[in-house]
Amino acid sequence: MPSAERTSPTTKDRPEVRPTRRDEIAAAGSELIGGPAGRWARRGGNGRLTPVRVVALVAIGMFALGMVQKLPCYNWAWFRGASSQYTHACYSDIPHLYLGRGFSDGLIPYFDRLPGDMEYLEYPVLTGLFMQVASWINDAASWLGIPGGDLKSQEQMYWMINAGMLMACAAVIAVCVARTHRRRPWDALLVALAPAFALTATINWDLLAVALTAAALLMWSRGRALAFGVLIGLATAAKLYPALLLGPLLLLCWRAGKWREFATAFLGAAGAWLAVNLPVMALAPDGWKKFYTFSQERQIDFGSFWLIITQRTGRGIEVESVNAYAMVLMLLACGGIAALALTAPRRPRLAQLAFLVVAAFILTNKVYSPQYVLWLIPLAALARPRWRDFLVWQACEVVYFLGIWMYLAYTTSEKHQGLPPEGYQIAIALHLLGTLYLCAVVVRDILKPERDGVRRDGSDDPSGGVLDGAEDVFVLGRAAERDPRQAPHTADGVRVEWGTR
Repeated sequence: MPSAERTSPTTKDRPEVRPTRRDEIAAAGSELIGGPAGRWARRGGNGRLTPVRVVALVAIGMFALGMVQKLPCYNWAWFRGASSQYTHACYSDIPHLYLGRGFSDGLIPYFDRLPGDMEYLEYPVLTGLFMQVASWINDAASWLGIPGGDLKSQEQMYWMINAGMLMACAAVIAVCVARTHRRRPWDALLVALAPAFALTATINWDLLAVALTAAALLMWSRGRALAFGVLIGLATAAKLYPALLLGPLLLLCWRAGKWREFATAFLGAAGAWLAVNLPVMALAPDGWKKFYTFSQERQIDFGSFWLIITQRTGRGIEVESVNAYAMVLMLLACGGIAALALTAPRRPRLAQLAFLVVAAFILTNKVYSPQYVLWLIPLAALARPRWRDFLVWQACEVVYFLGIWMYLAYTTSEKHQGLPPEGYQIAIALHLLGTLYLCAVVVRDILKPERDGVRRDGSDDPSGGVLDGAEDVFVLGRAAERDPRQAPHTADGVRVEWGTR
């Protein structure tokens, strides 16, 4: 338990943080609904519209707006050549893979071989199950007599069913982010109102993994290490990136000496991942490994700085070489994050390191699909809950979202109407710079904890669970020269000593 010369109130006793009173951008935006909350405003929890409920409703509303943005494609552009779906910026993998991956023919993912070059479904097992469940619901709708006899109607219904399931994932993400930092539920509006979230939510099935990851972080913030591990294992069974969060957790538990909790989380993750994957691995090994072989064999693709290099030089890079280069860069980035975690003057927050490691993976990867931004949005809201920085980054991602579709319109139309390669390279550069900018301000917050808005009131790590307020037992560099039990003075002049009686 934290104690102090001037003891700060506990997390439960402290008042709820209102961004409109601390963030000038949030205050300006609140003018649309009547201005910042006054000091006599009723705190959430006493009425029907609690902060968590408001955030969930806003997230669902924004998701619905994203569905509306896909209407030109839903009505006709998905079914009339390639260019139209790009010029209207409403492309989605979902209806195309309904036909292309055998769901329209009743094929079972991983077990039934597909016609064409893609022999098996190239998605992890839990995502494949999600896709199959949507296909079963689609078939059941046909059996119940719901109109949808022709292939176009089936594809439309399949997209709509998936959109409904993904909307539930979006609501889960919003609620989990709102509840992870107990005193800062309104920070989840960053997720709910993120324009890139609405634009990319129904491109692919990434929201399933994002929802499981958000739920895992909520469980960790409540001190439930096993539940965190199980959810991370399930998320990794849906998409590979959630496994990266175990790295930052290892570093923070190492610094705080919380080995039992880390071991519990790691074993839970491994067990959950194996429970999902072992049946398919044993019964359909060729189909199961397709995701991993496809990831290794995939050439340099859209959105990466590797594509800029090859387009500018006119020379390709062998896939084995780019895999090795990307791995080296990722390892170097992880080494830097590890050094930061162990030498920072104050132990970084889990959300900060989680954001940095996932951002490093995105920046060094050989492909960046526009929906990958969904991986970062909840982590960014927890790591750097400041509207200005968040919106700068989101603006760059929206430019990239438009840029990739205009580039594809240029390459697929006979008249080359759209964005030429040089323009698309600028869009890629903006995406990279925007992500690097957000990484830079997060690193600055770690090196200068007094700049971290979450810690400004004396809090340590609201999403840290057992790490919150824990004493450091292993540090390096200058961090080892100071008393690890003492946190810096906060803006309010409260001095807190963590881990003392």
